[in-house]
Amino acid sequence: MSVDQSPPPSPLESVATTKRPGWLRLSHTHTALSATLLLMVSTILSRVIGLVRETYIAWLFGAGAQTDAYRAAFQLPDMINYFLVGGVASVTFVTILSRYREEGREAEGEAALASILTLMLVVLTAGIIFAEIFARSYVAWWFNGFSPEKIALTTHMTRILLPVQLFFFVGGVLGAVLLVRKQFAYQAVTPLIYNLGIIFGGVLFARHYGVSGLAWGALIGVVAGPFLLNLIGVYRADFRLRLSLVWNHPGLREWVRLSLPLMLGVSIVTFDSWIINHLASHGDGQIARLNYAKALFTAPMAVLAMAAGAAAQPFFASLISQGKRAEFAATVNSSITRIVAVSLLASAWMIGLAQPLVNVVYRRGALHQADALTIALYFSVFAISLFCWASQSIYSRAFYAAGNTLTPMLAGTVIVIVSYPLYSWLYLHHGALGLAIASNTAILAHTIAVAVLLNRTRLVPLRGLQWRELARSLFTALVSFAALAGLGHLVPVHGGLALNAAYILVGSVLWLGICYALLTLLGSSLPHTVFGRFLKRAQKKTAPA
Repeated sequence: MSVDQSPPPSPLESVATTKRPGWLRLSHTHTALSATLLLMVSTILSRVIGLVRETYIAWLFGAGAQTDAYRAAFQLPDMINYFLVGGVASVTFVTILSRYREEGREAEGEAALASILTLMLVVLTAGIIFAEIFARSYVAWWFNGFSPEKIALTTHMTRILLPVQLFFFVGGVLGAVLLVRKQFAYQAVTPLIYNLGIIFGGVLFARHYGVSGLAWGALIGVVAGPFLLNLIGVYRADFRLRLSLVWNHPGLREWVRLSLPLMLGVSIVTFDSWIINHLASHGDGQIARLNYAKALFTAPMAVLAMAAGAAAQPFFASLISQGKRAEFAATVNSSITRIVAVSLLASAWMIGLAQPLVNVVYRRGALHQADALTIALYFSVFAISLFCWASQSIYSRAFYAAGNTLTPMLAGTVIVIVSYPLYSWLYLHHGALGLAIASNTAILAHTIAVAVLLNRTRLVPLRGLQWRELARSLFTALVSFAALAGLGHLVPVHGGLALNAAYILVGSVLWLGICYALLTLLGSSLPHTVFGRFLKRAQKKTAPA
């Protein structure tokens, strides 16, 4: 039974609902805008908690062998998820279940989901058992620069983290059921619980188990969040979840057709961190410093790319299911324009304030000043590519919504094959900094490839982008960065936490003022898009009844 068919609320429920916005209720059905806003708020909170987690790890373990081992321990579990589940298999679930729901065949959708879930539970469980047995061999092969002690520690944590992927997969399937019903609140809460689980594990277990306590916390967090909370949501939505395997079910065959390219192909979006960790294993602490920089970079990236992409996917799939291809193309191009415009401005802010941002987040405890300066350099390089990471997320989901996973898979595989020698060459000549430069180059090539392919397949024409709006944002970003660089020249970044935080506040006000004034002067619609809705809501609240 869908949410729209639920019985009317009781008077008590009605009173309770008036005390908070409807979109904050877990079972609320969202629009594209409210879903994007909710997931952005959730992602901001998740990334704040994630940065608290990273700050705690840096304070406790610094940027040395233990942190390298902890980062490396996630790689084999992530590979199991990527190659056996397709990495973003929940995206294909959304596409399939959206069509069944649009056609009024939800019972068939439930049967398809049961067959898919049963099959993949068997396959994934077998893969995890196999990986548990050969974990040490894999770690010694992929991280061939590690010492025997680091190999042993990485193997131990890898074996703790492998079952995490089973709960992530089931949680992703359950989450897809809720996304099709436009219920995004569960997806907003689950990453918060997962990050809190890692912090909980560190606080509770680090004293007795060292860095392995973080791995135990990750396992606790994924069970409590992505798995258990989504299970509760599906139960409340009256979705009849069961295990059964019907080999010839058309939904199962369609899922295999859509997911197989994702399982067989490779993408620089995932392989980027794997290649970086593989090559950086030859220098002690290099994995840790690069990952600290990437973690700080992915905070705004997740807000712009992942939240918007996750919110857009069900609506893209719905438009395709209804045959509204012109509206689909316009929606994708509008999303890309806004995302890229905001990304360019955010990059200017990130690069201009890189050093104080790193100081505030990481500079304490076991992390030394030299490490913080190096992390700030890597962070600045990564920040240049923010618009690529943000836009490729939307472009890829446009392909998935159209039921085409083969084309982006082939493009991604070619990019990875061509890019790997570049990573190796730049690392050989420029060390870890070369890996950050290679990462930017590879994601730029990937973004251009998927955009051009969407244009060639006539799904999303490039001419639909608002190029003048993008030019205004690029010019504004350059001017605002120049202002922040001038501020850094006049007032060098020194001092402790309070002074660095004050510097970030002053720089942010300067950046925001320049962006708003210059965009308004150039006739950009971005200030109205960002602030107009908040002004309208404020006017409605203050208007007389």
